[in-house]
Amino acid sequence: MTPQDYWRRNLMMTALLLTLWFVVTFIVSYFARDLAGISVLGFPLGFYMGAQGAPLIYLLIIWWYARYMNHLDQEYGVDDSESDD
Repeated sequence: MTPQDYWRRNLMMTALLLTLWFVVTFIVSYFARDLAGISVLGFPLGFYMGAQGAPLIYLLIIWWYARYMNHLDQEYGVDDSESDD
């Protein structure tokens, strides 16, 4: 358990979540016209992803990163929840 391991795991999770963000933001938007044939709750999938899906996925990315980092901080003993204020 070295600091290098901590940062390697942090950067791997960051890269994974940024890749997910990129796919949702640019790839799905690029293919929005092609996705119009698929319907979600009566709306074309391209519209749905822009209006509802993408913001929901962004919130899930933030939630997952915060949860992951809290667990990683506790595992490596850098948990800041017990401050000496």
